[in-house]
Amino acid sequence: MSNSTSNDEYSARVRETDDAAEQEGTLSGRPFEVRSATGGLFRGLLSDKSGVFGLVVLAILGLTAIFAPFLAPYGPAEGTLSSADLPPFWSDGGSWSFVLGTDLQGYDMLSRLIYGLRTTLFISSMVVIIAGSVGITLGLISGYIGGRTDRWISGWTDVQVAFPGLLIAMIMIAVLGGSTWTLIFVLAFNGWMVFARMTRGVVMSVKQEAYVEAAELIGAKTTRIMFKHILPNLTSALLTLGVLEFARIILAEATLSFLGLGLQFPDVSLGVVANMGRDAIFSDPRLSVIPGIVVSALVLAMNFVASWLRVALDPRERDKRFASRAVAGM
Repeated sequence: MSNSTSNDEYSARVRETDDAAEQEGTLSGRPFEVRSATGGLFRGLLSDKSGVFGLVVLAILGLTAIFAPFLAPYGPAEGTLSSADLPPFWSDGGSWSFVLGTDLQGYDMLSRLIYGLRTTLFISSMVVIIAGSVGITLGLISGYIGGRTDRWISGWTDVQVAFPGLLIAMIMIAVLGGSTWTLIFVLAFNGWMVFARMTRGVVMSVKQEAYVEAAELIGAKTTRIMFKHILPNLTSALLTLGVLEFARIILAEATLSFLGLGLQFPDVSLGVVANMGRDAIFSDPRLSVIPGIVVSALVLAMNFVASWLRVALDPRERDKRFASRAVAGM
């Protein structure tokens, strides 16, 4: 009887507190406002000029890649030697038929750039998805289970990190060939360790949190604890890392293809387009400089977006930026 009375008294006090708070908010002219995390994220974006620039550049290049068959005036392998090495339209001898001119084999530069952009973005996307899936899974297992499993996974990660990734990629491509899926496999094989290390480190720091211990006490399965309780709390860090890795993969693919170790004709990527002008790097630098500019714009935009995500998704980083702006405005 006494327990029932105390519960009723507690409920009455809670209602009184809520009513008073609601009345105070109404009387003060400041009604309660519910703000979503997504709304705050994009409000923060509008104040970050570099983040806006990065998203705009990525949107333009991404849409260009998606609609490549409709935007490119020619196919990626359409060309004749009679139209080889034509200058862009703004130079003497140039024409609007070949806006950026042609390369040494007679291929339209603009069309090759558009299709090359499409291939580069596809390869980078697949590498991040595959490497991220493998690395995050192994990082969760290593960090949460610990013990011998952690030692095995961490040991293999340390061994692979000890070798130069570009050298391993060059050796593997020399053995396996330079097809699109071979390049994806090689780059993913050299990229999963970053995700595994990041995930393991964060899991080691959060697995003693109350929500994890509560899930263990109610008998939740290990896989459920890892993927339903721990993984969602790693989203912000892994999202930022994924964008940075995307930029790194773009550079790695462009480097390998420029050296002739990546994709081979008739496949085309930004690195392949740059490679086609390597023999004329001094006489006609346009052939390699233009694809290099596109690669640089992609990587720069990715880094701007990653910087924005890091600040927007991390409360501590938001506080630092707010404090620095407040000091600058004094």
